[in-house]
Amino acid sequence: MKDTLKLYFVCGTVDCSRKNILTVVEEALQAGITLFQFREKGFTALQGKEKIAMAKQLQILCMQYQVPFIIDDDIDLVELIDADGLHIGQNDLPVDEARRRLPDKIIGLSVSTMAEYQKSQLSVVDYIGIGPFNPTQSKADAKPAVGNRTTKAVREINQDIPIVAIGGITSDFVHDIIESGADGIAVISAISKANHIVDATRQLRYEVEKALVNRQKHSDVIK
Repeated sequence: MKDTLKLYFVCGTVDCSRKNILTVVEEALQAGITLFQFREKGFTALQGKEKIAMAKQLQILCMQYQVPFIIDDDIDLVELIDADGLHIGQNDLPVDEARRRLPDKIIGLSVSTMAEYQKSQLSVVDYIGIGPFNPTQSKADAKPAVGNRTTKAVREINQDIPIVAIGGITSDFVHDIIESGADGIAVISAISKANHIVDATRQLRYEVEKALVNRQKHSDVIK
């Protein structure tokens, strides 16, 4: 799972002002994202049959590039189209209920603070998304930025759980994020609002891979 989190693209139609979401996602897939989440939130978000139809089209694209397709906070849609997994927040469907309904799917959980981490049923989730790293405008209900604090604290007590950092992340922050113990980054605007999506995605993937190599070298030296 950790390798799958290297470059996690989260996107919905509301996030794509420059191009159609299908074009944005396909370019990101071509350029090296490792996981995709369909997060359809906001005043102009698709609903009902339109949302289902879009999810199916995005799922087909992800299948073509062999990238897992995750849906945000809509377990019914995950079940309906047989998506690869579900991502939920602290105030969404309880994770034990999600796991009961999706025994073989990927389940991710958002965590902001150590208090949330400690109260979460981590035994039934496949990864946690920690953030927001920086203040972000992509989520109307975003919590205060936590930087690398929570990631570092989690890694001190749990070396195994897959962690992806999210929230206002650009390539400038990748090294510090990976060094703190995250396995990858999740981004919205850094790809969806980029002038050149392929170039932006490749740069992010390059920075993640470089940071992971550097972290491993540092770990080997310590050993």
